Amino acid sequence: MHFLDQAKIYVKSGGGGPGAVSFRREMYVEYGGPDGGNGGRGGDIVFEAVAGLNTLIDFRYSQHFKAPRGGHGMGKDRTGASAKPLVIKVPVGTQILSEDKEEVLADFTQVGQRVVFLEGGMGGRGNASYKTSTNRAPRQHQPGIAGEEAWVWLRLKLLADVGLVGLPNAGKSTFINAVSNAGAKVGDYAFTTLVPKLGVVRHKAREFVLADIPGLIEGAAEGVGIGDRFLGHIERCRVLIHLIDITGTDDADPAEAMQIVEEELAAYGADLENKPRLVVLNKRDLADQELVDGFRKELLDAGADKVFAVSGVTGAGIPELLDAVLAYLPDRTATETKAAAVEVVNEEDGDANAWSPL
Repeated sequence: MHFLDQAKIYVKSGGGGPGAVSFRREMYVEYGGPDGGNGGRGGDIVFEAVAGLNTLIDFRYSQHFKAPRGGHGMGKDRTGASAKPLVIKVPVGTQILSEDKEEVLADFTQVGQRVVFLEGGMGGRGNASYKTSTNRAPRQHQPGIAGEEAWVWLRLKLLADVGLVGLPNAGKSTFINAVSNAGAKVGDYAFTTLVPKLGVVRHKAREFVLADIPGLIEGAAEGVGIGDRFLGHIERCRVLIHLIDITGTDDADPAEAMQIVEEELAAYGADLENKPRLVVLNKRDLADQELVDGFRKELLDAGADKVFAVSGVTGAGIPELLDAVLAYLPDRTATETKAAAVEVVNEEDGDANAWSPL
């Protein structure tokens, strides 16, 4: 298994180093006194979102992460060395959940985002810090504060602008291959897609990320098929594309197919049922225009706001669908460059905007 979107790990910050008990022993110093230094601070547990990771597979084989403890205090008032933090790198889109999965403790949505999850313990005091006018030879010291520990769940929710849903064999893999660089596996059998797939779509000088998830079937919320666990990867999407096979799937006509998926989205929760959805009749190359018009009317009567008809094989109807998708996107998506638009030079203007070193 190369894709993993959930992992349970144990994290523990470093404890503080103990303070030292020491006394000066120097020639010609009649009253040396205490000189035990303080202990060093323990290492923090830090999570950092980095680019280039899209799975939690590394945490399948390494579940325990412990930061180093602080150094011991020493004589001559020497403070122990503070330990370096332990940085745990996770993919962008990772959430840290409590052990019971009831609370989201951290959410990483940007590259470079860092969170100090557990702080290291403070170092203990050495006996030099206890010296007073009435306590000139203290022997007490502190052992250092222990580090914090916790069991947490890591859950990955892929960052995508648009999500692709539908029954198995609705043609989702063919569609994402037609509009993006995904290279998804295509096969004439159910559940060709077993893990989420991302693709970057480029349309009319815009870019956005499209996510394809395994197909939903009736009862997925109860674990039928491969369940609805992968719906978490489209929770962050701005709009969903609901692909429906115009030829029918498992004796379900397009209206029934739309109803099945809508019920599974509602059963999953997370407000997915209220996300904007574009209903799309796929494989229009296998049907005539009369059948397309008939099913479009049937889906509109069943509650769809607007119905598109496309073919992932021939590309028919896809530009109109992508035009509708752009209306739901922000001015700049995460994949689009921050560079300013290049000015277009008209022939009438001549070299007015030509490059100049001045």
